Amino acid sequence: MDIALQPFGRPLAPAALLARAEALAARQPALAGALKGKNIGLVSAAADSREARLFSAAAAGLGAKVAHVRAALSESSPAPAVAETARLLGRLYDAIECQGMSEALLQLIRREAGIPVFDGIAGAQHWSAALTASLDPALPEERRRMLLIQAQLLEAAI
Repeated sequence: MDIALQPFGRPLAPAALLARAEALAARQPALAGALKGKNIGLVSAAADSREARLFSAAAAGLGAKVAHVRAALSESSPAPAVAETARLLGRLYDAIECQGMSEALLQLIRREAGIPVFDGIAGAQHWSAALTASLDPALPEERRRMLLIQAQLLEAAI
């Protein structure tokens, strides 16, 4: 599996993500407040999608507050408007999870926001979803997926 990029461009190897997720599974109660006081913006068209619910539950499990922000940006949005919106999101939140955005739009938001910007880490198509099968099969699949999302949130040092 290729090395994936962290929100600020630091390499994150799948093995490192798995190791963090396994550590989380073992120490979950101790990490319940790891992101206490942190605010995360969930930029998504639908707050009730499976991916949005999964991300929100994973972040809340670490003590973060998640606010749904309706996605109003698109490929046709003027670059200055996207940059201004990204800077505003960067002032309001400690991190942003973007679901259903194009790579070009996501890169512009990352460049301007100044905070970790995740690219659909709760989605079934995200590279980390393939690692779910590598975690303890005794855990329910949704729990394994949440551990991988939480590992990514903690790795980003929000």
